[in-house]
Amino acid sequence: MSRRDRMTAPGTISLSVQIGLRIIGFWPDTPCALLFRGLWILTIAIVQIYQYWWIIIHFRTDDMSYLMDGLSVTIEYTVMSFKLIILWLNSRIFYDVLAAMAADWKEAANNEVHIMTSKENLSRRFSNVIIGIHSAAVCCFGIEVLASHTHYDADGIETPVRAFTLKLQLPTQCNESPLYEIVMCLEFFHQLVSSTVTGILNSLLITLILHTSGQIEILCDALRNICSDKNNRPLGFSMKELIGKHQKIIIFSNKIERIFSYVALIQFLASTLLTCCVGFTVITSISTMQDSDTIDSAALIKAIVFYMAAAVEAFIFCFCGEYLSAKSKMIGDAAYKSIWYDFQPNESKFVLLIILRSQRRLTITAGKMMDLSLEGFTSILKASVSYVSVLHAMY
Repeated sequence: MSRRDRMTAPGTISLSVQIGLRIIGFWPDTPCALLFRGLWILTIAIVQIYQYWWIIIHFRTDDMSYLMDGLSVTIEYTVMSFKLIILWLNSRIFYDVLAAMAADWKEAANNEVHIMTSKENLSRRFSNVIIGIHSAAVCCFGIEVLASHTHYDADGIETPVRAFTLKLQLPTQCNESPLYEIVMCLEFFHQLVSSTVTGILNSLLITLILHTSGQIEILCDALRNICSDKNNRPLGFSMKELIGKHQKIIIFSNKIERIFSYVALIQFLASTLLTCCVGFTVITSISTMQDSDTIDSAALIKAIVFYMAAAVEAFIFCFCGEYLSAKSKMIGDAAYKSIWYDFQPNESKFVLLIILRSQRRLTITAGKMMDLSLEGFTSILKASVSYVSVLHAMY
């Protein structure tokens, strides 16, 4: 089996994630990968220039919620662009990860395939949910724009409003048909594809973490079920194989850490700002409803769904780090629960090596500065709530 066949073998990455990685030119042997990357860089650069131009013009506006609405989307685009650049720079490491995953499937025994298949199905479900949440957030943006196309003045006369999906300061006026409809469609399509790509990158992390957890469970089962061979085959041979498998898991986890470490750092910082901006929009929308007795349901639903998408994105990274750490601790427990007390002294030393190495847990760090955990996720929410309270008091 060739290297390309091993990397694209079934059971490594789900089809939806594969398609998304091909679109951004990150999947190995993708035709015109450099062209796809160039198109992404060009389109994101154009959109970002107009977005930050809009923010500079509206920075001193009296409508703070309107500014936060545009700022939250701009931050999300900036985070996505940095993620793509970091992943492109680490594409060689990702190819090695895919090759290792395909090798695990090829070498798996019958009892191991069941565990790996369950992890694969679980990652596919998570991928569909995450991509669906990001797509729903974009659809809510589009619905809110359509709902704001018309409003009624004091005389009850319907007045059209030309709003756009993205807050862009375009160099020319695009309020006349059919230019307005064309720009609206292009903005919505670009935002939908970009949000879907963000969900695919998060799904990729979950897929890699679940594959690692599957290999850890296989190793733990082997440690618990190993027994001293009273015949001709010494136990040390089997234990050496298990130590080698443990070392493969460590190397695989370190490669995931190298790929997603700085991605996690950017996500950690951006999630705090995103939840702050969107949370402020939600609070001001509710306050406006209470003051004016009118309900802008479309704007409120849009803000809530976008807040959920931002919170879920931060939760994914923190949960993956916590989950990987918890799984790595199971290796030492499984080695201790083996019947090491029946082994010969020269055999039990292999168990001791596994227990000692498993004390150094596997994890994902945010820029090699802090471990990602559920405690880190709560700190993001606490910080964003504090900033929202300050902004709401100033507003």
